[in-house]
Amino acid sequence: MNLREQAFAIFHAAIDAVKPEALIRQHLTLQDERLFFRGREILDLQAFERIYLVGAGKASAFMARALEALLGERISGGLVIVKYGHSAPCRRITIREAGHPLPDENGLNAAEALLSLTGQAGGKDLVICLISGGGSALLEKLPGSEAPGGGITLEDLQETFRRLLECGATIEEMNALRKHLSLVKGGRLAAAIAPARCLTLAISDVIGDPPETIASGPTAPDPTTFADAWDAVRKYQLEDRLPAPVTGYLQKGLRGEAPETLKPGDPVFEKVENIILGNNLAALNAAREVAESLGYPTLILSSRIRGEAREAARVIAAIVQEILAGGRPLPRPACLLFGGETTVTVRGGGKGGRNQEFALAALNELKSIRAPHILLSCGSDGGDGPTDAAGAFIDPEIYRAAEALDLDSRAYLQDNDAYHFFEQAGGLVKTGPTGTNVMDIGIALVP
Repeated sequence: MNLREQAFAIFHAAIDAVKPEALIRQHLTLQDERLFFRGREILDLQAFERIYLVGAGKASAFMARALEALLGERISGGLVIVKYGHSAPCRRITIREAGHPLPDENGLNAAEALLSLTGQAGGKDLVICLISGGGSALLEKLPGSEAPGGGITLEDLQETFRRLLECGATIEEMNALRKHLSLVKGGRLAAAIAPARCLTLAISDVIGDPPETIASGPTAPDPTTFADAWDAVRKYQLEDRLPAPVTGYLQKGLRGEAPETLKPGDPVFEKVENIILGNNLAALNAAREVAESLGYPTLILSSRIRGEAREAARVIAAIVQEILAGGRPLPRPACLLFGGETTVTVRGGGKGGRNQEFALAALNELKSIRAPHILLSCGSDGGDGPTDAAGAFIDPEIYRAAEALDLDSRAYLQDNDAYHFFEQAGGLVKTGPTGTNVMDIGIALVP
C-alpha cells in the first residue's frame, strides 16, 4: 500500500470499530432473557410486559437495526429519528428522517410521534433509548404558549442555532441553550417515559462522554441552568441578535417563570440507566492496532482535541515538523492519532467544515515540506459542515497541485472556503454516511 492507502486503511478501521453493529455485538449479550453489558447484568427482560425502542441521532437507525437483531420479537414497537440519508432498514422500528444541524418541521412531527409512543408505556414496560450525535437537532419539542409572544417558532430556533454555529460556540454552550429552549431535552424525555423503566444506550460524540451532553441529554439529569444558557448568549453578544421570543423565554426562565430542566436527584432518574456503548477513544484504539500492524510506532495524542480548528491544526502540524526534523515525540516511521471536535468561527463567505478547515490550516504550515507525509482529518459520521465531504487530507502532491493551479491557500482559509480549495487541488474525502458518530478522527503518517 502507498501512503494514502495506508492512511485510509487506518481511518476505516477506526470507523468500523464504532459502528453500532460492532459495538452492540461486542458489548451486549442476551442469556436466558437477561441482558448483559460487558458481562454485567443490566436487565431481566422477563420483568417487562412490553419493550419499546425510541431514539434520535445520526447513528440511531443502525443502532435500532442491531438491537432489533438481538431482541427480535420481544420488541413491541419503536421509532427513531435520523438525519436525512442516514436511514437503515428495520422490521419492527419506524425510521423518520429530519433536518440537521438545524431542526425542521419533519423533526418536530417525528418527535411528537415519538412522545406519543412513549406515552403508551406503563409501569411494567421498558423503553430503550438509542442516542447518538445529532440528536439535539433531530429530537425537538418547542416551548408553546408559556413563551412570550405566543411561543417560540421553528424559524426562531433555526435562527438561534444558526447564529451559534457561526460564532464558534462550544458544544457545551450550545447544549445549555438547546436544553433550555426545549421540552424534550435535559432529562425531559425520561420524564415523558416515566413510569416505565428507561435504558439509554448512547454512542458518544462529545468530549469526556457525559450523558447529559450527548444529544443534549434527553434522559440524563442536567446540571446547567437558564443562567448558563444566558451566559452563552452574553458571551457571544447575541442579546440583540436572537429572535425576541427566544430571549424573552430565557429571561422568563431566569425569573423562575419557565420550567427548569430535570436536575440530579430527581426521582424520575431512579428508573433510568445511561450506558455509553462507544466513543472516540475506542475508534482511535482500533486505528492504532492497524497502524502498528503496518509497521508504524503509534501515539494517540488525545481524543479530546477542541478549540478553533485552525489553531489545533497548527499544533498538530508542528508535531509533524518535529518528527521530520528530529524524530520527536516518535522516531520515523511514525503515526499520530488524534480525535475530538473543534469549532470554526465563520467570518468569510466560503464553504467548508471544521475538518476541511483543519486540513487547510495545516497545509499552510506544511506546504514547504517535500518529504513524504500525510495528514487526514474527517468526521466519523461522514459529514463535515454543510458539505458532502467527511473532511480532507493533505500531502506533498496536494501542495504541488495547489501551486500548479495558483491557489492561494491563505486566502481560501481567510474566507472559510476550504471545500472549494480542496475541490480543485484534490484532498476532499467523501465517504457518505457511515452509520456512526464519535466526533472527528485525525491521522498523520510520517514514513
